[in-house]
Amino acid sequence: MGRFMVLAAIAGGGYMLYRKFINDAEAVTARGEQKRAEQKNGASGTLVKDPATGEYYVKKPDTP
Repeated sequence: MGRFMVLAAIAGGGYMLYRKFINDAEAVTARGEQKRAEQKNGASGTLVKDPATGEYYVKKPDTP
């Protein structure tokens, strides 16, 4: 029974690491696509509307 618990813990940890890796890879891909779109359009940033004031501002990159 002890071996089963250890194997289950290892498998669970491995799955969690795998999901973290996939989520990080998707985030990097999305940032790359955003940069490519900005370069294609000649833009220097993405504008985002502030719902409180109604003003637009340049979107800040997500920092880890």
